[in-house]
Amino acid sequence: MKAAIPLLALFVLSPMLQAAESGQRVAITYSSASVVNAASNVAELAPNTIASIYGTGLSWNQRSISGDDIRGGNMPTILPQTGVRVAVNNIPACIYFVSPGQINFLVPADLLPGPATVRVTLDGAVGPKAEVELRPAAPAFFQLDDETVVATRDDETVTKENPAKPGEVVVLYLTGLGRTKPWFRSGEIVTQAAWIEDRSKLTLLIDGEPVERARIEYAGVTPESAGLYQINVKLPDDIRENPEIRVLMGEQASREGLHLPVNPNPAPPKPE
Repeated sequence: MKAAIPLLALFVLSPMLQAAESGQRVAITYSSASVVNAASNVAELAPNTIASIYGTGLSWNQRSISGDDIRGGNMPTILPQTGVRVAVNNIPACIYFVSPGQINFLVPADLLPGPATVRVTLDGAVGPKAEVELRPAAPAFFQLDDETVVATRDDETVTKENPAKPGEVVVLYLTGLGRTKPWFRSGEIVTQAAWIEDRSKLTLLIDGEPVERARIEYAGVTPESAGLYQINVKLPDDIRENPEIRVLMGEQASREGLHLPVNPNPAPPKPE
């Protein structure tokens, strides 16, 4: 658990927005278009996907989830002293972060693909219904910036200044990969490996070319988290510099134009 909360904070607990002054009632406003995938900011959602709501009057203050909020191995459906609740098809959703302009939450894992209604409640005041469509999967990489995916190697973040190398194992972080085996209750902190349920639907593309399945060492929920997924992949020996990275789950694909920092050139010999 201690590892999961900082990891989630890195990905989904920003940007931080200014809190409204206490006691000033602001109308709760948001729309279907402003309920989006937290990784891509695109209105593509699936069960067990980390999502964001953008609007106004969503909270009195600003608060992020902490390790103390995890009780009995489960995420909270309301952060203490916020009064903010989110329901999807009347099912309480777990909350990562609230502010007057943004809420990050987990789409309940037990929902089925199809039409769904999202609604925010603040201290009993009910916001409008936002109609969304849940897909079987909605893969999206978390990003360091507009063009770089979040990845680690030996617990170090892969960056342009610290690129990966051919043949190394890197861990890519994303959300929206759908059902896993074993399956967990919505908001349950996963404490073991849980592969995606149908591995045959997963395709990882590097510069548009499918990666050999034998190189994917793991694809599933990140242990000590909820809603966060990872793909552990051994990079091809002939990988090119800063390749484009995409993932497909059946017909659903992550966005184009994202890259993994890679330097395929061997390091120069150290001077004697």
